[in-house]
Amino acid sequence: MAMSVTQHAHRVSLRALHWLHTHREHGALPPDTTAELAEPDTVYKPLGETALAASLVLREAVAGSTELRLARELLDFAWKQLGGGDMLHERLLRYPLMSDPLETYAHFARSGYRHEALDRLLDHTTSLRSARAMELLPNRRLAVANAARISGFDGGGRAVDWDRLTRATWLGALPEPWLIDWMTAYNMTHTVFHITDWGRLPDELPADLAGYLTRWLPAWIDIWAEIGEWDLVAELMIVGGCLPEPHCDPADWARLAAVQYEDGLLPRDGRPVDADAGERFATHHHTTVVAAVAGTLTVARALGTGR
Repeated sequence: MAMSVTQHAHRVSLRALHWLHTHREHGALPPDTTAELAEPDTVYKPLGETALAASLVLREAVAGSTELRLARELLDFAWKQLGGGDMLHERLLRYPLMSDPLETYAHFARSGYRHEALDRLLDHTTSLRSARAMELLPNRRLAVANAARISGFDGGGRAVDWDRLTRATWLGALPEPWLIDWMTAYNMTHTVFHITDWGRLPDELPADLAGYLTRWLPAWIDIWAEIGEWDLVAELMIVGGCLPEPHCDPADWARLAAVQYEDGLLPRDGRPVDADAGERFATHHHTTVVAAVAGTLTVARALGTGR
């Protein structure tokens, strides 16, 4: 008997979460890491991505007790790597206009982790005109706004004009769908993630954008699946889980489940996967995070329990 969307999504997310937990030490910060983070994308960013996936597993609470424990342990691991928030605090002190301390902190704040000194500093920096005037891509402005919303730094006269930020994005213009390219597709997915807070607020997505995505998302998923861009395919499937009426195609989930490795790794693309454990983590960690998120949100929406 063919597996249902919920069964496929649950299996994909469960295996991905176990892989992230099993290989978490590959994401540990080097012993001499400082808040300057000369190459933040190599280890600092993956820690935040791991925390994102784990926080959403806990938020949606559709996994089993074992998986909920693994998610909490992943958050504990990542929080410890960041010195219990000390590194984020120091980084923001050194670079007060950088948004990554807030964006990273939001994943932990979502699950109850707080750092008193960082809270005080963020309360100050997010109130500054300089912070609100930073020249960012439109989808990145939404990322910062959502991080502030999650963490509780969007009040005090700092109300966000979500419609204005949304309409400044590529998606907000309802553009010709056949002109989408690889990077634009990634930007589009994150526009949806931040407007809806990763599916928590699907009705915050404007109706015309939701209709546009409902029409064109299936074609985009097929296009990038055809060439084996599994990282982008999985991100597009998260978008499906963020829509007011979720798009969860059984064929999409069967296809994604078929390319996932038995140990839970989801390959980034169609190229061979390296046998070296460290290289496997460096190359395919992000895609496996995305698989955990996509599966979690799909199960939650299918069960009608989305947070």
